Amino acid sequence: MGRMESDCRIPMLCLRPRVLALHALFWGLVSLRVFGAALLSEEKTTVARPVTTPCWQMEEFVVAVECSQCNAFQSKSWAACTQTGYVERINCTKSNKDEYKSCRSTLMEEHLFWKFEGAMLGLTILFALVVVARQRSLDRLASEKVRRQIESI
Repeated sequence: MGRMESDCRIPMLCLRPRVLALHALFWGLVSLRVFGAALLSEEKTTVARPVTTPCWQMEEFVVAVECSQCNAFQSKSWAACTQTGYVERINCTKSNKDEYKSCRSTLMEEHLFWKFEGAMLGLTILFALVVVARQRSLDRLASEKVRRQIESI
């Protein structure tokens, strides 16, 4: 019968105190990070601010000024500018209120699209070069193997 095997699926190396302590430390840090982030994300203020829903979420609206890029002042002071950096002025038809709404600029979208296309083209070229280099390396090894076999005859 040869060698006796243990029914234990955990190698003895994993049961050493140093390894167990490192595992405990690692998982302790991971859980602290997860639960700490959850605790920090809770609001600590007890003052309840009234949250007003923008009129454009509840009623029909008309775009008064097309989507345009926010300037430096608007980016810091308007909440609508912080999301995308672009804003449009809208007029709610029922309440007749003018409000600002965050929007996505077609120019920005086109810029992001071409950036993505360029990155994909670059990766395609990179991996094509890797494939060619690997193929040449394998061809060299095969030629070397054939040469050695011919020399041994």
